[in-house]
Amino acid sequence: MYALRSAIAGLALAACALPAAAGAQPVPAVLLQPAAVTPHALGAAMLAVARAGQRLVAVGERGTVLYSDDAGANWRQAKVPVQTSLTALRFVDERTGWAVGHLGVILRSDDAGATWTRQLDGVRAAQLVLQAARASGDEAAIKRAQALVDEGPDKAFFDVDFADRQHGIAVGAYNQAFATSDGGASWRPLQQQLPNPKGLHLYGVRLLGSQVFVAGEQGLLLRSLDGGASFETLASPYKGSFFGLLAARTGTLIAYGLRGNAWRSDDHGAGWTRIELGVPVSLSAGIERPDGALLLLSQTGDLLTSRDDGRSFKRQAATEPVPATGAAAARDGSLVIASLRGLRRQSLP
Repeated sequence: MYALRSAIAGLALAACALPAAAGAQPVPAVLLQPAAVTPHALGAAMLAVARAGQRLVAVGERGTVLYSDDAGANWRQAKVPVQTSLTALRFVDERTGWAVGHLGVILRSDDAGATWTRQLDGVRAAQLVLQAARASGDEAAIKRAQALVDEGPDKAFFDVDFADRQHGIAVGAYNQAFATSDGGASWRPLQQQLPNPKGLHLYGVRLLGSQVFVAGEQGLLLRSLDGGASFETLASPYKGSFFGLLAARTGTLIAYGLRGNAWRSDDHGAGWTRIELGVPVSLSAGIERPDGALLLLSQTGDLLTSRDDGRSFKRQAATEPVPATGAAAARDGSLVIASLRGLRRQSLP
């Protein structure tokens, strides 16, 4: 099951494809054309929102990126080189950030989200996987990689995280995972390092120093203790899908997902304790507020806030249920929620 933020996957794939060389998959037009700048962008389906210093940046369908310098009261549209839907973003400081999305797209911004450049797409990503498989000499891996090339750039990224300006990881559909150690100038595939033989979707990734945590379908939890060079499977407390990971400053981890399930670990993923939320719908986002409070967002817009490092949460029911996909704390103390109906501000408890 895909998270709500990926519900509009078909929108990106509906665009026509351009011819390619004989024997190669056609390149989708949405990878070659910039996102349309239009007043309608303010009402677009938005899939994630994040802070870039004092600025807010949100991403969504058809390459739409919006940014606000007044805590979400007004928004402007960014310049984006692709028209494919964007699902997640992460800023490491007030200017530098990355966004990922459908068709294997990874974008970088160095001006707080106002303009973006493409660093990777599904065509190049498949070629990198094939190169790595051939270098390994693993015939099974080569066969899988060739199938990836033949299928074309249809694999989405669902999350991205960076430890600093140089080191980051993006994860997505069907075990897709790539890492960079040079700020995205180059990306290397991690598929062969991940103990994910079923090719389950990877929905969340968080970097904590040299540790990397990944969460995905069917309760999948993975951990690396060496910066992504190798991974191990963690004993999972839940067999349903995890749609994301929240990493607090204290080192506490919260894996959240299907049907309101959330689990807490304070020992780097070795053990997990269920958090009783009393919310029966799936959870779509988790953030740490500037004051240290932890917040989870349900897919109907309910807010759940913890002031005891994730041990317990208090629910604030949505005044108007919305198909919520992401959240960010604005500089004025309010919350900005991304949804399939656009962006909205909400006061915090």
